[in-house]
Amino acid sequence: MLIQVLFLVAGFVVLIKSADWLVEGASALARKHHISDLAIGLTIVAFGTSAPELVVNTFAAFEQHYDIVFGNVIGSNNFNIFVILGITGLITPLVVQSSTVSREIPFSFLAILVLFVLANNFLSAGPNLLSRYDSLILLALFLLFLYYVFNQLKSNHAEQQAKHANFTNRKIWVLILAGLAGLVIGGKLIVNSAVEIATVMGVSEKIIGLTIIAAGTSLPELATSVTAALKKNNDIAVGNIIGSNIFNIFLILGVSGLIRPLEYKSVFNTDLYLLIFGTLILFFAMFTGKKKKLDRWEAAILLVSYIGYTVYLIQYEL
Repeated sequence: MLIQVLFLVAGFVVLIKSADWLVEGASALARKHHISDLAIGLTIVAFGTSAPELVVNTFAAFEQHYDIVFGNVIGSNNFNIFVILGITGLITPLVVQSSTVSREIPFSFLAILVLFVLANNFLSAGPNLLSRYDSLILLALFLLFLYYVFNQLKSNHAEQQAKHANFTNRKIWVLILAGLAGLVIGGKLIVNSAVEIATVMGVSEKIIGLTIIAAGTSLPELATSVTAALKKNNDIAVGNIIGSNIFNIFLILGVSGLIRPLEYKSVFNTDLYLLIFGTLILFFAMFTGKKKKLDRWEAAILLVSYIGYTVYLIQYEL
């Protein structure tokens, strides 16, 4: 048991560090070939922050651990909204741009509703299943979101180009290859050790996916948002979370479902309801007190709600 826990921790360390290496190396390579910062942000950096969830879900889907697939994504999104925004909002009240309120938060809400409808198979008869056709729908919506972001974002070329000016080609490729290799190794360690821990403890893969794996794969978002909050960069702190939640549903589940049709258990609906609740709290918080601002008391509600949810999960399982 202790060995499996150590493997799990090692897997998270390798996974997160490898994602960082991949982003650094790929960003430097792109800039050397005069690819715009906007394109880098929309592709490489976005992929890098979602890489932990993507790799874990790829292995889980291939090995037919469907509860881990859904638990990781839904659990990560809940962790993002309730814990990460809760912590960052307690550090400093978060003021966001108008577009976040009017477009990006509603788009993340749309992602939840689409997943709910497709996974519960409301559109056709048969078992609850996220089919390959459903996965293509998710990926199409992901491309639509990228198109929206492409038309919204602005970039600072001089600042970003200077960041990797001294990277040699050798250093770039070492970072990229080490990052890719580490993602594979870390992802495999996490899935295998998590399944073993669940078996030994008599805990379902659903609970492991919703809690331990979800929190672990959300560590890059946690570090990014807390750092942004400390630097008073509220747009990054909030935008990082909203963007990650959209990526997780549309991209991660879209890719996972293409690998293998995913059996969906309706018990996950409770966790989706919680995700809807958290997204609505965030949305309506933008209209209370000072507009377009998540106050500390609202952030505290998010954090306390997640603690209560976790207690419920543990009691329900036991």
